Amino acid sequence: MAVRRKLIKERVPTPERPAEERIKDFAEVNLGYTFELAVKEAERCLQCPANYAPCIKGCPVHIDIPGFIGKLVGYRDDPDKAVKEALSVIWACNSLPATTGRVCPQEDQCEMNCVMGKVGDKINIGKLERFVADYAREKGIDEELLFEMIPRIEKKGQRVAIIGAGPAGLTAAGELAKLGYDVTIYEALHEPGGVLMYGIPEFRLPKSIVESEIDKLKKLGVKILTDHIVGRTVTIEELLEEYDAVFIGSGAGTPRLINAPGINLNGIYTANEFLTRVNLMKAYLFPEYDTPVKVGKRVVVIGAGNTAMDAARSARRFGAEVIIAYRRGPEDVSARIEEVEHAKEEGIKFEYFINPVEFLGENGNVKAVKFEKMKALDERDKRGKRKIVGTGEYVTIEADTVIIAIGKHPNRLIVNTPGLKVERGRIVVDENMMTSIPGVFAGGDAIRGEATVILAMGDGRKAARAIHEYLTKKRNA
Repeated sequence: MAVRRKLIKERVPTPERPAEERIKDFAEVNLGYTFELAVKEAERCLQCPANYAPCIKGCPVHIDIPGFIGKLVGYRDDPDKAVKEALSVIWACNSLPATTGRVCPQEDQCEMNCVMGKVGDKINIGKLERFVADYAREKGIDEELLFEMIPRIEKKGQRVAIIGAGPAGLTAAGELAKLGYDVTIYEALHEPGGVLMYGIPEFRLPKSIVESEIDKLKKLGVKILTDHIVGRTVTIEELLEEYDAVFIGSGAGTPRLINAPGINLNGIYTANEFLTRVNLMKAYLFPEYDTPVKVGKRVVVIGAGNTAMDAARSARRFGAEVIIAYRRGPEDVSARIEEVEHAKEEGIKFEYFINPVEFLGENGNVKAVKFEKMKALDERDKRGKRKIVGTGEYVTIEADTVIIAIGKHPNRLIVNTPGLKVERGRIVVDENMMTSIPGVFAGGDAIRGEATVILAMGDGRKAARAIHEYLTKKRNA
């Protein structure tokens, strides 16, 4: 007779560093699960069948989520085996689990669909994924799996060029390498990783984690050429002469600006520049790294997405008083709930329904921002958000540093490629992720505009499968 186990409704929390401690440095905030806590949380999973599980359907890369969670429970008496089995399940779909376990918005994807949520807290899928990846890395289990995987790869004798070493490009590269293709990534910056390296702060995603996951791709045979700007150093036409297919994963690295008087005053950053200085160029370790970044005593961050939270929380760690200014209300904030809560815990203030109309300065430096007060209407726009209008009332907020975080555009050098169809600044692809140029595929922010890491990875995986089909036909022709 089967023993009926007790249903545990409450989620097992992960330990976090206290706010008063973490605002003094850039060390990671969330400390992650121990094996014991991970198993306790994994036991809550209802183990929905893979052909039904809503969490799998909600995952852009379609990880067998009940499958990897079940391994933790099934081998609870052998932690190393439990993690190795779980990691092998994850790796079948996702080459960057330590990264996605930290920055993927699970609450809007896999966890949103979790059946357990009907009777209690949804399973903490993201933190379990992170645990598996971290434990495997610390114990060398990931290297063991790689050692077993590499000899089984059948080389195809065809070459693929990847433009951009961000989430989409890295994912496509990893999938294609596992299929036996000779893959080379062309990266414009001096370090691979894209937004994972320049955009997301150390306290949310330690750079050593990204470097470790990229190192695994290199061991699979992926070659990465940094300081190569496609469109300048080499063109897509030239790549097509050397490679059998090309994937564009160049992201959205061109920041949007605000067309308002005073925008050129000193002390006004785009979030892109600010975070690149802080993260990729390690300004938070100045003077150990020779990258100064000026952060005043009063910082205003304009925007309320994840990038705005990253900029605001970084500025807070430089000792500033920080205000996040958003033209809509709290219900329209697009940042992850966890990041908003962390920001508030760290003393960051939020001002809603204000829209910047002028930057005020003195001696060439910004001193304040003038905002128009906004109000929301009952009428909804095509995105389902309430329309907002100006009230004609104004408020001024003092600031000696302003960070603009209102979104980014795709790489202009790429979208200006002759013969490449582009609409509203985004590359157009068909259902197989192929562009208007035969043999050239694209995915991630280059086709979506600014989106999430995991959506870009989903595009990279889908494109890799499409490239494999395309090259198989080419090989057999």
